[in-house]
Amino acid sequence: MHLTEVAIIIDHANDMEHIRPCKEYLDHFGIRYDVQVLSAMRDPDALDEYVDKGPERGIKLFIVAAGMGAQSAGVIASKTYVPVIGVPLSTTDVNGVDALYAMVQMTEGVPVATVSIGVHGLKNAAVLAAEILSLSDARLKERLRFFKQNGCKFA
Repeated sequence: MHLTEVAIIIDHANDMEHIRPCKEYLDHFGIRYDVQVLSAMRDPDALDEYVDKGPERGIKLFIVAAGMGAQSAGVIASKTYVPVIGVPLSTTDVNGVDALYAMVQMTEGVPVATVSIGVHGLKNAAVLAAEILSLSDARLKERLRFFKQNGCKFA
């Protein structure tokens, strides 16, 4: 049985197209992932249940992509002991700056590793996930080495 390694959480189904670059990079690295539309504001119980059961399903980290207030990344980080990577999306009039501030202004003990806004951030979230997972995966470490030696491009 192949367990999912990464959970990608988005607040809105409308954000599905935004996360395509992240999914493509994870696919290139051969990282198994699951995408869920879950919101800390709209359905906190469903989010809690998914996060609580994540480790038993093999989830080793969460990538949370959100615009606006982006509360879900912090909520998830407060409820799990696995890494959380936040990706601010540019879905508002202020081009994602609000989401960026929400993700980087975490209280002590509730870290969200936050990457840049938008497409580059989505790709970097996948690379950071690969780097974290490669600590215990020699094949993935080799894929990363190849990726970086080729100018951060997939051949």
